[in-house]
Amino acid sequence: MCCDGRVSERKPYPSDLSDERWALIEPVISAWKAAHPSVSGHQGGYDMREIVNAILYQSRTGCQWDYLPHDLPPRSAVYYYFAKWRDDGTDQTIHDLLRWQTREKRRRLADPSLVVLDTQSVHAAAAVPSDTTGRDAGKKVAGRKRGLAVDVLGLVIAVVVLAASAHDNTAGIALLDRVAAATPPGSVRTALVDQGFKNAVVTHGATLGIDVKIVERNPAGKGFVPQPKRWVVEQTYGILALHRRLVRDYEHRPTSSESRVYWAMSDVMARRLTGTSSPSWRGV
Repeated sequence: MCCDGRVSERKPYPSDLSDERWALIEPVISAWKAAHPSVSGHQGGYDMREIVNAILYQSRTGCQWDYLPHDLPPRSAVYYYFAKWRDDGTDQTIHDLLRWQTREKRRRLADPSLVVLDTQSVHAAAAVPSDTTGRDAGKKVAGRKRGLAVDVLGLVIAVVVLAASAHDNTAGIALLDRVAAATPPGSVRTALVDQGFKNAVVTHGATLGIDVKIVERNPAGKGFVPQPKRWVVEQTYGILALHRRLVRDYEHRPTSSESRVYWAMSDVMARRLTGTSSPSWRGV
């Protein structure tokens, strides 16, 4: 990386943004950069495309901050922007813009009328603070609980990360609040949940104008039986598992874990919009 911000020649990584994918994200990043000049007035020493490449590299590989390759910007610069964009919502802005474009490409309205809610408990790394983790007794997982609200295409509408000991009701109520905040009033009318969610979520949904329906499993079914419409959230969890940083929770803050989901899904949607396949991590 050159000190004047020019990208030095390097061998590309599979996670690097193509010109087409960068063109989808660049306007938001450039606008943010223009609104946040440095105290001295200069534009900074690192190319913003390389900063995003570093975030996506870490997302895909799961490496520690100190193990970012030397031909990417240093961890201090990458973390600075990751944290800034996490705290001011720039990561979610990029994600939401890509989601609207992806939905419109599929001939759907920008915002959904139906969402599917589910939770997933993941193990936490040893360095994750104990006051933000817990034990999911049912799934026997010590770590954090990741809750998603997705549309019928499996695109993320809202994400919440809590201690794994939190009840699904707590996650469900938080997700409904975030869905209501992230979409125009009255656009989301129905939410599908599984039997892990109880009446408290149904009651809370009613206060927001969202009809929460608990989809019960067919007692005659054996093994894993995909439920119509509800299966898409399981597919999204599977897609997120391609990003190794999300297989286990390594983040000090739950908000960082949420940001990782937004960046992973932004990568997925940018690839879909440009017709670029996601590389498999098998054998990598």
